[in-house]
Amino acid sequence: MENVVLIVHLFLALGLIAVVLMQRSEGGGLGMGGGGGAATGRSAGTALGKVTWILAIAFIITSITLTIIAAQKAAGTSVIDQLGITPPAQNAPADDLVPPGGDLLPPTSGDDAPLVPSAD
Repeated sequence: MENVVLIVHLFLALGLIAVVLMQRSEGGGLGMGGGGGAATGRSAGTALGKVTWILAIAFIITSITLTIIAAQKAAGTSVIDQLGITPPAQNAPADDLVPPGGDLLPPTSGDDAPLVPSAD
């Protein structure tokens, strides 16, 4: 099912690109060349304009459908759960995961060691 929707989605994308490229240019950015457009008001509904709307709506529907299918397949499991392999962190004892407490503390007042490592 997912493969069928994906193939339809790809054909819609290619069709949408082709239809948009076949349309007549309005000249200038944001429809400033006259003839109606996004900034000048309602333009005449051409056949290519209607096909563009239909392909765009179908493209959005297939996008949402693919998202829903992917969400149902995920179902809260990770890739490692699907493989059946336990991660190495779960196999190690808890003592190995926590560094020793003395390494995390600042040096004591009687310690003469430099605070900055020296380049020997």
